[in-house]
Amino acid sequence: MTIPIHRDTDARVCGAATVVVGNFTVKANNLLVSVDGDPNSHGGGALGATSKEVYCHNILVVHHTPDPAAPDALCPPLNGSHCAPDTAQGSPDVFTG
Repeated sequence: MTIPIHRDTDARVCGAATVVVGNFTVKANNLLVSVDGDPNSHGGGALGATSKEVYCHNILVVHHTPDPAAPDALCPPLNGSHCAPDTAQGSPDVFTG
């Protein structure tokens, strides 16, 4: 089974974009590959990598299964998808799995 890799600026279900802070060199489609703990553009929303086999700089890589995330800075007050801003997008042609 192939699962798209999640990258910097890829969408989250709340409308935010991922901000890669844990990887500065590894790219897919010219975008930095997202790793465990990366936040989103709304603040907070740390990603939780579900991959247990693919690493980047000894940190688990995030892929779009979708992978889960902690609440971001808009939960509350807006609640809803900001309380679980999971991945909503991945690479069209770079996969894990």
